[in-house]
Amino acid sequence: MESSSPSPFPSITGRERLLTALAHREPDRIPLDLGSTQVTGIHVIAYQKLRQALGLPSVKPQPYDSIQGLAVPDEDLIARLGVDVRGMNPLNSHNWKVIETEIQDEKSGELYWSYHDEWGITHRKPRPDGLYFSLWQAPLEKPELTSQDIIKHAWPRMDDPQRIAGLREKAEAYRAAGYAVVLKDPFAGIFEMAQRIVGMENLLMMMASDAALAGVLFDKLTELKLEFWDMALPRLGDVVDVISHADDYGTQVSQIISPRMFRQQIKPRWQAVFDQMRTLAPHVRRFFHSCGNVRPLIPDFIEIGVEILNPVHIRATGMEPAALKRDFGDVLSFWGGAVDTQGVLPYGTPQEVRDDVKRNIEALAPGGGYVFNTVHNIQADVPVENIIAMYETLLGHTL
Repeated sequence: MESSSPSPFPSITGRERLLTALAHREPDRIPLDLGSTQVTGIHVIAYQKLRQALGLPSVKPQPYDSIQGLAVPDEDLIARLGVDVRGMNPLNSHNWKVIETEIQDEKSGELYWSYHDEWGITHRKPRPDGLYFSLWQAPLEKPELTSQDIIKHAWPRMDDPQRIAGLREKAEAYRAAGYAVVLKDPFAGIFEMAQRIVGMENLLMMMASDAALAGVLFDKLTELKLEFWDMALPRLGDVVDVISHADDYGTQVSQIISPRMFRQQIKPRWQAVFDQMRTLAPHVRRFFHSCGNVRPLIPDFIEIGVEILNPVHIRATGMEPAALKRDFGDVLSFWGGAVDTQGVLPYGTPQEVRDDVKRNIEALAPGGGYVFNTVHNIQADVPVENIIAMYETLLGHTL
């Protein structure tokens, strides 16, 4: 698929381009996303370098996700690159009331920024030059956890309309400007968020030895998701094109939990969420992010209602782009996987980036069903010439 071929749709908008691709037809060119979600974005440092390289004025980036250090792309950059998608991020623990306090580690003496969020989770970031926050303390990470501990935890209120204040007006403006609109889930996935609440080791042991207790936690998180969407979709569903969810199950080689454990303990909860999506906003496309090798779980994702898979983790076992397109391209669209963000993008040459992009486009784009984005967020250390080489390969012209 040649990205530089003349457009058969001279007046096509970004939204039309995206919806054409998601309908498994080839638009005039591959639709492009940058920064519409917390897994398709760019670190503020890389963003500033890219703006400078493109001759755009210096700005203080608006934060999209303070924990990951991601920027909201500005309109001048979006226009320069031809980005087709705009994201909307409800108020959540990564972008709302992020109050940093300076602390000193008692053992090492090192300085950190610390942040205690609405879930009771403590994050910290090295000071002064840390790039992102890491989880430091989970609120229910303790021995002899009980169901009452889970039930009585100070859970945030997810049905508060304040979380989506102003988003309808934003969505209407994006639609008027010709962009597709993506609305992000208000918090991490059921499995991933449970890890943040009780600690990863504790959760995995609980799932293996006390599935009923793990189920109390999973049910609570599912309830909170349902509460949010019951509040948000009647207000926003008609101006949104895609809803993104994220829950990581894959490692570089296999899965964090067995497919059997996923099907028994996690899948039914996600089924409830996706059933609600289809009831409240049946036209909205359902995007699901899960890093690593999730090849054995893809049929399950499709069964619960996933329409868009992100990322295409091209370096993970079982995630070869051509094979995924062959086996699932008739029912799934692929969002991402344009270039390897672990090796090629940060450490390769511009020519190696171009070659990788071409290979992945050739595998994923024919017949539609593909949206251009990296495997994961563009990190701070990526050479700007590699970022530009990636976009120039897609667009077929010099930036």
